[in-house]
Amino acid sequence: MAFGRRDTTALEKRLGHRFKRLDLMQLSLTHRSWANEQGIPEHYERLEFLGDAVLGVVTAEWLYANHPELPEGELSKHKAQLVSRDTLAKHGLELDLGSSLRIGVGEDRSGGRAKSSLLADSMEAVFGALYLDGGLEAARRAILPMLENAFEERARQVVTDAKTQLQEVSQALGWDLPEYRITDSIGPDHNKTFVVECWLAGKLWGRGEGPSKKIAEQRSAADALVKIPETQETQE
Repeated sequence: MAFGRRDTTALEKRLGHRFKRLDLMQLSLTHRSWANEQGIPEHYERLEFLGDAVLGVVTAEWLYANHPELPEGELSKHKAQLVSRDTLAKHGLELDLGSSLRIGVGEDRSGGRAKSSLLADSMEAVFGALYLDGGLEAARRAILPMLENAFEERARQVVTDAKTQLQEVSQALGWDLPEYRITDSIGPDHNKTFVVECWLAGKLWGRGEGPSKKIAEQRSAADALVKIPETQETQE
């Protein structure tokens, strides 16, 4: 679909933003190897620096708004996981960012378009370009899907046999075993919904509901695992 003097690129459509300054988008996709081959001084590393800061602000804002139960230290750990190289590189792959990159011949032949480090760096550069072209809101629109997907993926990873995983995590942290407290049962006997709280180290970490006590406990354990930053470190 044409807009003004040019068509919106496939990458712009995936980002949800049409650049007013096409040079910014092109710069965010220009690797040092390509710039060296072309004999030009500019590449995406300065934009990468800016994008890293923008990503940090948007991620901190999202965590603060969506997880009021987390104290400062845990917010910081979650933030580090959400802005990690792995998260950025995976998002770059999902956007097919590699196909749009301008990289040198040697870098291209060595598989540069699929390298995690290169994808992560260029993803940050794109966020920086979005910020300069459309402000924080444009950058936020592109960043939030990455944060939401990364957080949801982590949640899915910890749901399977969550009680066993939570027990392993609590032992690794030197905590007592999890305690599950049934706080409510709703509905008639033939169709009850049980509500369970999961307590660790004297603190409420998770809540879950289910048609049986066992399912409610699993869901409360899964809820707790998502909120304990050390879970990811233990799995790695």
